[in-house]
Amino acid sequence: MGSERTLLSGEGITEKVNELAAQIRKNCGNEVPAFVGVYTRGVTLAKRVKQALQDEWPEIALGTLDVSLYRDDLDALESAPKLESSDIPFGVDGTRVILFDEVMYTGRTTRAALDVLMDYGRPSRVELAVLVDRGNRELPLQPDYVGLKVDTEAGDYVAVRFAEDDDREGVFLNYG
Repeated sequence: MGSERTLLSGEGITEKVNELAAQIRKNCGNEVPAFVGVYTRGVTLAKRVKQALQDEWPEIALGTLDVSLYRDDLDALESAPKLESSDIPFGVDGTRVILFDEVMYTGRTTRAALDVLMDYGRPSRVELAVLVDRGNRELPLQPDYVGLKVDTEAGDYVAVRFAEDDDREGVFLNYG
């Protein structure tokens, strides 16, 4: 039977969101990027970072992506994925886009997100922001902005819970 360890409390998540906002602000300089969150919790993360930057950059555009139909493991899923609608309410061509996802693991979700994003146009640059980087990549992708880096084993599971989406707030590591 596995066990669970809390990696971040709700307050810890808030601190990491503010750190991500500071990293993005510093790296982007005067260029205001557009944010795109990957459903579900990547959208919540993007909204929270956008809120943290609201005073300096009130004009940040926010879009959402559903990567379900772009996954390379659809045949292996036990049930059909719940589909959300992607919504990019800004022109992607020539725009600096920051993709948001709550956890970076193998890189497969990021690859799918890039495929979906490219269907909307050609950004000038695409960067990746994640709340948790847990390592163990299968693809040569790395996040540009990281809230928390944690070493995990392949059988472990990192669960991010946001009050907006879940019954509790925190980041939890479940050992296989």
